[in-house]
Amino acid sequence: MDYKKEILERLDAIDRQGIDEVMDWLQSSDFFFAPASTAFHGNYEGGLAEHSWNVYTVAMRLRAVAVSLNPSIEQQLEPDSIAIATLLHDVCKADIYKEAVKKRQNKFGSWESYKGYNVDYTNFPLGHGEKSVIILLRLGLDMTDDEIAAIRWHMTAWDLPFQSAEAKGNINAAKDKYPLCSLLQLADGFASSLMEENVRQ
Repeated sequence: MDYKKEILERLDAIDRQGIDEVMDWLQSSDFFFAPASTAFHGNYEGGLAEHSWNVYTVAMRLRAVAVSLNPSIEQQLEPDSIAIATLLHDVCKADIYKEAVKKRQNKFGSWESYKGYNVDYTNFPLGHGEKSVIILLRLGLDMTDDEIAAIRWHMTAWDLPFQSAEAKGNINAAKDKYPLCSLLQLADGFASSLMEENVRQ
């Protein structure tokens, strides 16, 4: 599948201030070529775009189930908001992965070289969800409160600030107020754990 084409076409269908600037930025960065991680899901070239599309696809299917079971939340799960939250939740990962030659032991116990990635956080070292939100806002994207909250908190307990009582209170309040938060968290976990390959390191 051509994830770049699919992502850009879906974003282009959104009538929102700043969406063109976001699309231009995605294409000027390595977003469509970067891995999604160094050692976990999508740890290969193009893994980030694949993961973003998978999260969108899962979220739209979950939306259909959620609305069928609880029709009252339909207006709180607008398809364009789902597209923004899912396709752009990991823009913080653009331009942080650097190709590197690494070493590993093969099944015979001998060391061999392989192509992998290192992470360089020195350019705008801000965090994860909050970094994605700030990048999008700086690009001029007109975001709703639920989109901001969903992207900010999509890492849930994997986010270091979650260890603070204040952060736990904020994430729980966001989930109570915005169904999009729970939808993104579920779709992100589903895609990364059940759909995406991990290339052995």
